Amino acid sequence: MSEPQGTEPSDGTTQRLPVLDKSQAGTRPDRSEADHGPPPVLDGEGGRAGRFWSARRILAGIVALLLLGLVGMFLYDIVPVRAGRPGMYWRRELARQLAERPLDDTWVLVGAGVAAVLGLWLLILAATPGLRAVLPMRRTHADVRAGLHRDAAATALRDRAMEVAGVQTVRVKVRRTRADVRAVSHFRELDDVRTDLEAVLTDAVSGLGLSRPPSLSVRVRRPGRKG
Repeated sequence: MSEPQGTEPSDGTTQRLPVLDKSQAGTRPDRSEADHGPPPVLDGEGGRAGRFWSARRILAGIVALLLLGLVGMFLYDIVPVRAGRPGMYWRRELARQLAERPLDDTWVLVGAGVAAVLGLWLLILAATPGLRAVLPMRRTHADVRAGLHRDAAATALRDRAMEVAGVQTVRVKVRRTRADVRAVSHFRELDDVRTDLEAVLTDAVSGLGLSRPPSLSVRVRRPGRKG
């Protein structure tokens, strides 16, 4: 049988390999506990992170195309007018209707209401972040931002809730500020199951690492009668 490489030096003498002392090995930190512990947060900021802003590229593209088409139509009509030709029929009819119809006309009020609602909607979209389905997570690095989708958070909470004894089925719906948990228990007392669920899910919510952890709303009931 050949000797392991590295056990004999070049002069032919035997060299003993170093042995790990069990007492020293016990003093080393457990990596599994450190990995599953709460993540660190930024100093002085508490790890708070705002919501992600939506680019809204599709909406911006639609608005840009509509404005481009409207401006193109007016330019196409203004050029012949500047050349001494009559304007297009639709612009002359629109000018006549705006000049003759009173301000309290039904169609004028409807058109003004639609324009006001559309403008208000665009202002709200411009002033709000969007991406409501993505929950911001605590910031552990200054240059890194992370988010968790609501469906992924609901799946994680549902998996943890199914580990509680007595739970048959669970439905979890995660909102921005609250997580609604509806469980069905087929044995054990409902109060005991609810207490265990609240304890397990509170720990699970803190483990998600969210910037603003949602509050829990837990309800437990018996399964309905079949037939």
